[in-house]
Amino acid sequence: MYKIGIDVGGTNTDAVIIDEQLKLVHGVKVPTSEDIQTGIEQALHKVMAESKIDPAAISHAMLGTTQCTNAIVERKKLSKVGVIRLGYPATGSVKPYTAWPEDMIATLGENYELLHGGYEYDGQNLSELNEAEVKAALQNWQGKIESLAVVGVFSSLKNDQEFQVAEWSKEILGEEIPVSCSSTIGSVGLIERENATILNAALNKVMSMTSNGFERALESEGIQSAEVYLCQNDGTLMSIEYARQFPILTIACGPTNSIRGASYLAQLKNAIVLDVGGTTSDLGVLTDGFPRESSLAVDVGGIRTNFRMPDIISIGLGGGSIVREADGKVTVGPDSVGYKITTEAKVFGGDQITATDIAVRLGKAEVGDASLASDIPLELAEKAYQTIKEMTEEAIDKMKTSSGDVDLVLVGGGAIIIPEELKGVAKAYYNEHGGVANAIGASIAQISGQYEQIYIYTKMDRKDSLADAQAKATQQAILAGAIEETIELVEVEETPLAYHPENATRLRVKVVGKME
Repeated sequence: MYKIGIDVGGTNTDAVIIDEQLKLVHGVKVPTSEDIQTGIEQALHKVMAESKIDPAAISHAMLGTTQCTNAIVERKKLSKVGVIRLGYPATGSVKPYTAWPEDMIATLGENYELLHGGYEYDGQNLSELNEAEVKAALQNWQGKIESLAVVGVFSSLKNDQEFQVAEWSKEILGEEIPVSCSSTIGSVGLIERENATILNAALNKVMSMTSNGFERALESEGIQSAEVYLCQNDGTLMSIEYARQFPILTIACGPTNSIRGASYLAQLKNAIVLDVGGTTSDLGVLTDGFPRESSLAVDVGGIRTNFRMPDIISIGLGGGSIVREADGKVTVGPDSVGYKITTEAKVFGGDQITATDIAVRLGKAEVGDASLASDIPLELAEKAYQTIKEMTEEAIDKMKTSSGDVDLVLVGGGAIIIPEELKGVAKAYYNEHGGVANAIGASIAQISGQYEQIYIYTKMDRKDSLADAQAKATQQAILAGAIEETIELVEVEETPLAYHPENATRLRVKVVGKME
């Protein structure tokens, strides 16, 4: 039996097939299409046609897609959202959508209600949940909203009120209106958690179209019995049903796929990964085989959120980055010819000098027709290469947590532009399949479950708190498609809440397991 992994990037859509021993059978690249879907279908068709594998032998299909990210950035295909915040009157001074971009508010529709409910930091009621008040708000939104976000003050401590509102929503608005509860999405911090929950609710239609389209693409290739998964942004997978509940978890899954694929190709569990695309380069950190998670609030499309995101930095350097010289100074990027590199770069007969042309001119890479780059002045090429080197070294330095040299894994189609000798790097790893590392990462991933809650250790001791959090994380992994017997604990993070009189601690637990 075989697995297919597909990853959609800004320039290329990659597809790979791997066998039961996780060995790469075949990989392809096609240009990413404007509508995303066409590129996915073309990559799938090409990898199946070239590998000549029987569609009935495909047991699993995984997709890593940028469609949710694109929808937020472009403000397209998003659902009209109703927002219920349980915390009146205590939270009335900062309304939902505060500091959001105006165009995003207009797209989602400014439907929100501040209602009674919520908890204090110690689990006591902030105010009583008012059933009549909640139901009146829901009835008022009939026919006006396509998705609902429910946010309670300190729901990361107790979330029963959020779930009660979700039940009332099903009674009044019907099962077809999806509900996003903030306690299942974000972390501690009301506004950032609320923002993440609203975005999750807004992405419902996008994920529905994406998942349905992927299933149709598989069917058109005769792949009918495969288990279908989508990639999450922690380097693991989730079932298609789980993805429809939590579409926001696909944001930034591309870089994490590359990090996981890099770990597989280099056989390393701890390293810095540099994924060089056509337009940008993403840097991430491998920690015990998984991407390091960001500890900071993250901006998504101009909106501040606190749901889990990989610790990634991006720089405007890629294989298609345009090289210019002005006043004796050479710049590389941040603008790029992108997916047009095969027609606009000099080595392919174009007239733009790109980073790829520089690598070819200096004999560092063999791509296209080297003779077409021979008219690039050697001094210009050397200055540009030095600029590429300095940009890379500075980015690596930002990701390091100590002054020592680190291992670097280079992946992505543009990795040929990166110099072999870099300051701060002990050893650089290349692999002939590095160009499709992101699709490899998608195809080898496991299923994860994560749970986060504030526990008060004076009321429930640490051992019982850990067991409770692990049980709930395991339940999430099972919902996402993991086999229960294979699930194991991989990460525990404890953050004591300063000044709390009863030893309150934010506990985050992550488990992973094999797919069904």
